[in-house]
Amino acid sequence: MKITVIGAGNVGATTAQRLAEKEFGDIVLVDIVEGLPQGKGLDLMEAGPIYNYDCKIIGTNSYEETDNSDLVVITSGLPRKPGMSRDDLVKVNTDIVKSVVGQVVEKSPDAILIVVSNPLDVMTYVTYKVSKFPRERVIGMAGVLDTSRMRNFIAMELNVSVENVHTFVLGGHGDTMVPLARYTTVAGIPVTELIPEDRLDAIVKRTRDGGAEIVSLLKTGSAFYAPAASIVEMIDSIVKDKKKILPCTVLCNGEYGFDDIFIGLPVKLGKRGLEQIIEIKLNKEESEALKKSADAVKKLCQGISF
Repeated sequence: MKITVIGAGNVGATTAQRLAEKEFGDIVLVDIVEGLPQGKGLDLMEAGPIYNYDCKIIGTNSYEETDNSDLVVITSGLPRKPGMSRDDLVKVNTDIVKSVVGQVVEKSPDAILIVVSNPLDVMTYVTYKVSKFPRERVIGMAGVLDTSRMRNFIAMELNVSVENVHTFVLGGHGDTMVPLARYTTVAGIPVTELIPEDRLDAIVKRTRDGGAEIVSLLKTGSAFYAPAASIVEMIDSIVKDKKKILPCTVLCNGEYGFDDIFIGLPVKLGKRGLEQIIEIKLNKEESEALKKSADAVKKLCQGISF
């Protein structure tokens, strides 16, 4: 197994670290900054004897070493700064992602692509259009992260283990995301029986603002520990063919009434990548919220030329 991570910043480097510790395969870390991926790759290799992993980690500024990768994680692009929305990044990161994907596809035509660059739904769409890969092999990471944040906030509210909390956050990765309180349980108990409506509404809002909250605290960057963990959970299901049902950004072909749009939905991930989109029943309010989220993504995609 060969996994390439494009972008050796905080998200990319932390992803490489977690992948190495799980020994999923050899790792190639790519970045345009000379010395950065090489230094971080070597540093990770030197941690191997302590954490008992033997995978090779190569840092490089070119795509030559990425050839025939099985999985490619794309984290390239500018991160958010205080006061910026994910949407503010559309133009600059579109150009970056187009360039990256073109080079990735040339070297690894059979890879599964996991997109992390923001604005996530739009960059996954750009990746799909440029790569011309089937939809099964172009997947965006957002829902796993948003869901993890919501699970954490619920566990904090109730003072219970995060392992007991199960939920879904669907829709676009932004202000219009759709946390599904109705499908949220704590040890099998509906969360609505445990948390008052006003507190649950506050948790939903904090989930939507989760990324901005981190950005405002860090001041010079954005979240990276939880995003990296979310990427690795997706890769774990793919590499081990676990067929986990996880919320991921995928291309709709009629599912939920949407066509030709990437949006966060519950999906089954296995060795082929996207194996199935799970269609759950939504009530009127949830359906309207998901449509509003999809419309926001469509609006951002307008004007992008290929």
